[in-house]
Amino acid sequence: MARGRKGNPISGWLVVDKPAGVTSTAVVGKVRWALNAQKAGHAGTLDPAATGVLAIALGEATKTVPYITDATKCYRFVVNLGAATNTDDAEGEVIATRDSRPSDAEIEAALGQFRGDIQQVPPQFSAVRVDGERAYDLAREGEQMELAARPLFVEKLEVISRPSADQVELEMICGKGGYVRSIARDLGEALGCLGHVAWLRRVWSGPFRAEEGISPDEIERLSRTPELEARLLPVEAGLTGLPRVEATPEGAVRLGHGNPGMVLGNLPWGTEAWAAFEGRAVAVGRYQSGELHPARVFVLPPAR
Repeated sequence: MARGRKGNPISGWLVVDKPAGVTSTAVVGKVRWALNAQKAGHAGTLDPAATGVLAIALGEATKTVPYITDATKCYRFVVNLGAATNTDDAEGEVIATRDSRPSDAEIEAALGQFRGDIQQVPPQFSAVRVDGERAYDLAREGEQMELAARPLFVEKLEVISRPSADQVELEMICGKGGYVRSIARDLGEALGCLGHVAWLRRVWSGPFRAEEGISPDEIERLSRTPELEARLLPVEAGLTGLPRVEATPEGAVRLGHGNPGMVLGNLPWGTEAWAAFEGRAVAVGRYQSGELHPARVFVLPPAR
């Protein structure tokens, strides 16, 4: 006889404003414990030293994680100029230094090559897999790797301030898979002075904003209380980047069983969309001639 999953079948999103010094995995564990949730995961990791938006999906919301992972994100960060580190951030060991410092005009001119569709090599200390192993595990053993460049779309990369000759504060809006540490490293190399990330904050990720996030301390204070559960955003919050169509009553039943169902809408053939019925998400799939062909089906209680 199969064992039931421990915890409560809670579904929704909790936006956490992650502080520095804690891993994303640890935050997920704290949230899952505090809500006694059966299932939890995050939509895009943050380095331990980074702060800002860490969106935690619970229950059925985990089915919408890919849509937040793929969403546009905004980062604020400071680059320390004049030194490279083995981790490309201030947590690492300095491996090279330069005395030169760029002017404001030189920084502005160099940023252009990091906008639009670019190719970016991940940091040596990253979660990229190399022959089945994580790059950061190999890097800790002293191995130098030739990591393949990956495509990244950078919508915006601008100077926010120049605190000193040794630092520049930037804001970047980018697509999926961006490494801020690589931007700092490559900008420093382009300027001829070297560079690494001093601090980093994810300001927003898709629909989720840091200023709306809850701190881990507050999560602990409100653990196992209705007040914490009240902070959850609905599963549908993870679908705001997709078109919405309304399922007919019969269509909702068919979609709920994983079959194509009739929806009210007029989208181009093959468009990925989500269907709602009585205000709740029913399924995500492809629109074809008045029907949604489901790829993911949600099991949610009726709206209260």
